[in-house]
Amino acid sequence: MAFNNNIKIHEQFKVVPPSSTQTTTIPLTFFDIFWLKFHPVERIFFYTLPNSQSHPTFFFQKLVPSLKSSLSLTLQHFLPLAGKIVWPSESPQPIIRYTPNDGVSLLIAESDADFNRVNEKSPHEASLSRSLIPHLESTNSFASIISIQVTLFPNSGVSIGISAHHGILDGKSSTMFIKAWAYLCNKTIETEEDSPTLLPDLQPSFNREFIKDPNQLGVTFTNNWIEIMSKKFPNEKVNKKSLKIVASEPKLENSVRATFKLTSEDLNKINQMVLAKWEVFDENESKPHILSSFALACAYSLVCFAKAIQGVEKEKKKFAFVFAVDGRRRLEPPIPNNYFGNCVLGHFIDTQPLDFIKEDGVFVVAKSIHDKIKIINDKGVLEGVNERFSKYTSLSSEGFQIIGQTGSNRFGVYGIDFGWGKPTKVEIISVDRGLNIGLAESKDESGGVEVGLVLNKHVMDLFSILFHEGLCIN
Repeated sequence: MAFNNNIKIHEQFKVVPPSSTQTTTIPLTFFDIFWLKFHPVERIFFYTLPNSQSHPTFFFQKLVPSLKSSLSLTLQHFLPLAGKIVWPSESPQPIIRYTPNDGVSLLIAESDADFNRVNEKSPHEASLSRSLIPHLESTNSFASIISIQVTLFPNSGVSIGISAHHGILDGKSSTMFIKAWAYLCNKTIETEEDSPTLLPDLQPSFNREFIKDPNQLGVTFTNNWIEIMSKKFPNEKVNKKSLKIVASEPKLENSVRATFKLTSEDLNKINQMVLAKWEVFDENESKPHILSSFALACAYSLVCFAKAIQGVEKEKKKFAFVFAVDGRRRLEPPIPNNYFGNCVLGHFIDTQPLDFIKEDGVFVVAKSIHDKIKIINDKGVLEGVNERFSKYTSLSSEGFQIIGQTGSNRFGVYGIDFGWGKPTKVEIISVDRGLNIGLAESKDESGGVEVGLVLNKHVMDLFSILFHEGLCIN
């Protein structure tokens, strides 16, 4: 047994798909290569359980076996996730390779931390959740695709932590996998079926022929990564085919983690405020009737975020925002909704450096997000993508604070039930690896949005004041 931050590791399993004897290989598309070296997406689902189900005896004798067996059943539908990313010497780009007996790491752990403290949405130590997330292995020669940790909080609840390689899964795909696992786990508990069938909308398609690459973006992005690695490690001979993830270290010291909620009423207030200024600032352009919840939640949170950082760290004034855009329905022809893999690219909004901290920042940023989505819908998700890496590098070198976004308020994460009820909280832990906001739908009401973030304690205090005061709009 190993111990780590109130955590006792009981067992580590390699969960393999049942009766799979064939080696399978799948190429990476340019969408995958775009994210190849990014840090994993790390997410935790918290479940409150009655005492009987969260008692160690019940947990180890009943819940763990059903989670293991249903994970194995799920992997037979998602076979590549049990494999690894490799880069054969004869291949210009990495591939996914599954060979028989490959599997997914599943850690079974126990925590003596206060479940209510870890589970709360108000600010708490950023490090508390970190021990509930498993390490995702990546080396020069291979990278794992997912790893999972199930942690028991005796007589309180459980958490399920998942690390997913961003070069293989976007948020929609990783959520589909977790939904499929939960569905099969629920079915095996309910019906005691040995091999229940998966719902059609949870059956993944790994067909890479849907993604066309006439402009050789895969080659461009591969070369971009090689160049970035050479600059990052100028004194080392860069292994061009290294699959080691370049993960930013989590910001944990003096940092707190919190989740803020925007109700549908809050979003409606922000929408009215933005539209009231639309004609004043841009009388020649017809205003929309309503902005998307995504645009409103992002704009409001980003402005509070930027003003809080600038309020505490006076020298930080220049901000930029990059958000992930799903290409599934924006490609020609559109690709199936159940396509499994990356189909998102990062897009910067067109703002000026100081727009985020201006008095009318929420209007300016909301309009910029709305306008950028309109441009992408008109011109396609690949618009300007060739310059994405160079733009990021140039903004960073000019001292911009680049804020990113992860998750979505459309994934339906609060509906994921493994057989013991819906989550009490879902948290994207990897927002602590940079300046990021994590989005999810509201647990409590239809149409609301949750925003998760990790900030320095003093910055979070100011963010909280700005966030709550700004919603007191008459």
